[in-house]
Amino acid sequence: TFLSFTKTKEVTMEPNYLILLDYNTGQIVKIKLTENEKSKSERYENFEDFMREELEDRYQFRTKDVCWMTVEDLSERTYNI
Repeated sequence: TFLSFTKTKEVTMEPNYLILLDYNTGQIVKIKLTENEKSKSERYENFEDFMREELEDRYQFRTKDVCWMTVEDLSERTYNI
């Protein structure tokens, strides 16, 4: 049997929004990152360090209390609210 692997092109996403699920407060927090914040985030080895050092105090959350994701474009769906 011959296995063939093709390298897929890596797609880079511009993190324009940070979405937090804060399980300490029960809140969904949506942050549109400023150009300055995006620029600063690129200086960090990982995004979580950037969140902890640059965003926690400004946006009043604790990185250890959230699940998070970044997205390029924000889109929402809501049901039965």
